Amino acid sequence: MHTETDTQSTPAQQPASPAPGNASLKATAPGQLRVIKRNGQVVSYDDSKIAVAVTKAFLAVEGGTAAASSRVHERVKELTAQISAIFKRRMPSGGTIHIEEIQDQVELALMRAGEQKIARDYVLYREEHARLRAEKAPVTPAIDPDYPSMSVTLDDGSRAPLDIARLRTIVSEACAGLEEVSEKAILDEAMRNLYDGVNLSDVNTSLVMTARTLVEKEPNYSYVTARLLLDKLRAEALTFLGVAESATWGDMHTYYAQALPVYVQKGVELELLNPELLNFDLEKLGKALLAERDLQFTYLGLQTLYDRYFIHSNDVRIELPQIFYMRVAMGLAIEEENREERAIEFYRLLSSFDYMSSTPTLFNAGTLRPQLSSCYLTTVPDDLHGIYGAIQDNAMLSKFAGGLGNDWTPVRSLGSYIKGTNGRSQGVVPFLKVANDTAVAVNQGGKRKGAVCAYLETWHLDIEEFLELRKNTGDDRRRTHDMNTANWVPDLFMKRVFEDKEWTLFSPADAPDLHDLFGSAFEKRYEEYEQQIADGTLKLYKKVRALDLWRKMLGMLFETGHPWITFKDACNLRSPQQHVGVVHSSNLCTEITLNTKANEEIAVCNLGSVNLAQHVIDGKLDQDKLAQTVKTAIRMLDNVIDINYYSVDSARNSNFRHRPIGLGLMGFQDALYRQRIAYGSDEAVQFADTSMEAISYYAIQASSELAKERGCYKSFDGSLWSQGILPIDSIDNLTRERGDKFIEVDRSRTLDWDTLRETVKTQGMRNSNVMAIAPTATIANITGVSQSIEPTYQNLYVKSNLSGEFTVVNPYLVRDLKARGLWDNVMVNDLKYYEGSVQKIDRIPDDIKAQYATAFEVEPKWIVDAASRRQKWLDQAQSLNLYIAGANGKKLDITYRMAWYRGLKTTYYLRALAATSTEKSTIDTGSLNAVSSGATGGASAASASNGANGSAASASAAPVPKACSLDDPDCEACQ
Repeated sequence: MHTETDTQSTPAQQPASPAPGNASLKATAPGQLRVIKRNGQVVSYDDSKIAVAVTKAFLAVEGGTAAASSRVHERVKELTAQISAIFKRRMPSGGTIHIEEIQDQVELALMRAGEQKIARDYVLYREEHARLRAEKAPVTPAIDPDYPSMSVTLDDGSRAPLDIARLRTIVSEACAGLEEVSEKAILDEAMRNLYDGVNLSDVNTSLVMTARTLVEKEPNYSYVTARLLLDKLRAEALTFLGVAESATWGDMHTYYAQALPVYVQKGVELELLNPELLNFDLEKLGKALLAERDLQFTYLGLQTLYDRYFIHSNDVRIELPQIFYMRVAMGLAIEEENREERAIEFYRLLSSFDYMSSTPTLFNAGTLRPQLSSCYLTTVPDDLHGIYGAIQDNAMLSKFAGGLGNDWTPVRSLGSYIKGTNGRSQGVVPFLKVANDTAVAVNQGGKRKGAVCAYLETWHLDIEEFLELRKNTGDDRRRTHDMNTANWVPDLFMKRVFEDKEWTLFSPADAPDLHDLFGSAFEKRYEEYEQQIADGTLKLYKKVRALDLWRKMLGMLFETGHPWITFKDACNLRSPQQHVGVVHSSNLCTEITLNTKANEEIAVCNLGSVNLAQHVIDGKLDQDKLAQTVKTAIRMLDNVIDINYYSVDSARNSNFRHRPIGLGLMGFQDALYRQRIAYGSDEAVQFADTSMEAISYYAIQASSELAKERGCYKSFDGSLWSQGILPIDSIDNLTRERGDKFIEVDRSRTLDWDTLRETVKTQGMRNSNVMAIAPTATIANITGVSQSIEPTYQNLYVKSNLSGEFTVVNPYLVRDLKARGLWDNVMVNDLKYYEGSVQKIDRIPDDIKAQYATAFEVEPKWIVDAASRRQKWLDQAQSLNLYIAGANGKKLDITYRMAWYRGLKTTYYLRALAATSTEKSTIDTGSLNAVSSGATGGASAASASNGANGSAASASAAPVPKACSLDDPDCEACQ
């Protein structure tokens, strides 16, 4: 007899388990049709199934000879085409069809074609099978004993039954292996929020939203939420790729291997991926994908990847987490000899979260335009052509996701003579306004805000106006509200601050060589210019009290958060590359210290970060694992230089000449938690020292090994490296030039540096610069650890970024409170009341209070001391945020003087919390009536609390304290 058209999928196309009303099914890909079978399963439309069914209808009436009949063959082909054309006309953009609709069209097509006998037999066949199905139908329609049956509305408006059994599977997989999470709690609450006819997409949303509300009570629900979100992601990507319409996590052990070759082919066809990826052994790489690593994500991490990193076509994401990491790995291995083996090596490192490439690399590796570098440093010349050329370079570099650091010191000051027009200059500020507006207009390809930082040396005559660029008052034409600014401070200025002496401001047009001088040479020439003033030969200048200017710098930093304070001489005297140029500025996030030269060299840095927490095993740093991670990471970073897309030739020339990279770290606070070390302690300072020493040692060693394999970088000869002077040795240069009176740096070490020093001298280095600690805000979110070297912001807060708002709770604190029987709803509300602080909650023991002190509760001394210990091992710098509670002029003065005195090269944001605070009270509804403090510093302060000691449990409706993009110390511009 006949075969129904209820066979709209082949076994290879069907999901691993039937999915009526699939909770994760995404909108149909453009032009794609789907079919709802009678059991509710949704499969791809396949017109060959119609042809088979119609052929068997002819066979049932005309006998076996019909199979060989050319008339029947042509008739079947014609009818099949007619039926498919009807649905494609009806739904040109794709949609979902019920099986009964297809069979109705088969009947009509047969009648219209004059095949009445075939049509009549087909109708009788359908009626007979409908009767048999009715007889076999269960007496009770309920699908699940715990939940009422309901239907879901599909994208095309049709309905299908909701598959509760599949929801149970998805939730069960999401909770598997996690302690103190409840499948039933998630399902019960999610089902309460659903109703008959609910949109299909809202089913997964209900599960995700239910799980995320539980995060504040149990951090493991963040992993549950991520795994529930994965169900949506799997359906979206796999449906687009045509691999499957849905899949459970268990299915992905099979589907990942199938999906990778299809993904690469589709990506190339859509002109999203480099066609060279097709030449990899995709079957081998597919088998290397590890589906279990999908389970590592927190909700914040996975949502961030989905929103901003996964490649998409018409807003449909075509990547899944492990495919994403393999795409990046393939992109970085594309020029390797054994590229499959290297791609697998790189993939395993990235997907393990032991190391993470920076955001531009994750965005663009393996694509047609692989702009993989993180940041660019430029020097702006003192002529209109050069100034606007530099602004154009900014635009081109920002377009492809680069952060920018501009050295504006050469541009002449307000009032300087212009020979070409016989007029007077308007100074540097109007041009900074143009640079600011360019950063706003060119927003890194629409993925992130454009970001630039302007640097100016402290002797520049426009420095006082430069300090006020971020003020909210004054002439708006001379304000840059969107651009970061930083002081480039010479040691001579700091000495005069310490000695309370006079300071002279010059125009670069009159003192151009000061820009390229540092150390004692700068001091000598600067004093010669002061003598010219005394002699009356230099007319344009201004004298100020150094201490007054210093106080204004700190005052503006507190009021506006800018300009940051960075130190010119420490950056230059310890630079390995001082034989070929001068470091004129740092980058957007103050960790890069590379040479620049106007019109010739734009410095480029390529970043990635070791996840330090992943290398603390059984309470101690696993140096063998760290050595292997660093070795692979250095190779990946070096590959970036050769693969990278350069939108500006001077950036390419500079990068190939010097080959700088910046290996950093993240998860420092997590690493301390895993060792039960408080951030504000001598033990933490010592760990900062020994961990950075190990990273420095293995990074230098790895770069030297690469030099042996691939050759030294071009400008190696004459560098500090070539002289056997390593970063730990270059402190001698700074001490000698500055004088022992003005520096104090610990010089202890634990590893065999003498042997490594000789290796570098004889074997060379592949990279001019090797290390820099970037902020890692976004990639730390992805890997689920604290960013960079930061202390914990708050133990419970709401994090806001471009992906939305996320509740963040400190899992280590929850673990320790549970161990002592202190974790309950009362504690959750106490943490909300005290803005994530444990210090005023009486029942928390003192040792836990010390362990979980938050950023503003750690004395700045500990942050600076730890940074000083790291700095001695770094050939570049570190993005160092400073947190100061009860901020006042004296505290700021002491902290920033100490930063210079301890040998730091740069500082980053000031996170200042005003000395005054606000009182909190509860109203009769139990909700908090919190008023934020208005006297906060740096445009980045959090409101303070001085509520009474004891429990705040009565505030049952207390909102989780929110960290806005300014309050939260996350800058997402670099990483």
